[in-house]
Amino acid sequence: MDWHEWHDAYDSPDSYLSERLARVQERIRYALDTAPAGPLSAISLCAGQGRDLIGVLADHPRGTEVRARLVELDERNVAHATEAARAAGLPGVEVVAGDASLTDQYADLAPADLVLLCGVLGNITDPDVERLLDHCTALCRTGGTVVWTRNRKAPDLVPRICAWLEERGFERLWVSDPALTASVGAHRFTGENRRLPPGQRMFDFIGYDTLWRA
Repeated sequence: MDWHEWHDAYDSPDSYLSERLARVQERIRYALDTAPAGPLSAISLCAGQGRDLIGVLADHPRGTEVRARLVELDERNVAHATEAARAAGLPGVEVVAGDASLTDQYADLAPADLVLLCGVLGNITDPDVERLLDHCTALCRTGGTVVWTRNRKAPDLVPRICAWLEERGFERLWVSDPALTASVGAHRFTGENRRLPPGQRMFDFIGYDTLWRA
């Protein structure tokens, strides 16, 4: 899979990725609008070109209050996101070229006010989905929001994603219409934070194309 070329679908306004992006950005805006006053922090795993978060911060009244770290392995996507953040005047946005599955990438920012798992949960195994969601109790601050995406193709994992989050102290804020193939959800953490364990891998990124063939 060429993950740089994959982003080209965002340039088509009627593509499923553009539609999913609009729903993700809506949830990000809501999280920022309802967050307490003061500096905010955000982390994005497997951030791609950062179109979701950077696209919101660019014109949001609180955009410059957010310190964000976007972690992405493809260096072409990293370059795209870095330039987008610079062009938007967002000095608090850091784009890191590296393995987004490693807890050490987020050690100094977690727990964050906003955690983005967009384009991740459909590219890892079901056990790794649950393992990553378990780590969200350390990645996300109490009162913070996790925004996530997952396709609803059979077998539909979205109900289990919601259950796993809610078993761990996350309150469901919104989940998109089940009729939509590209599902978007937002959950607020109401539990007590765990310490993010150092030196751990939270998941193995396999890729949806490989998973489907399997």
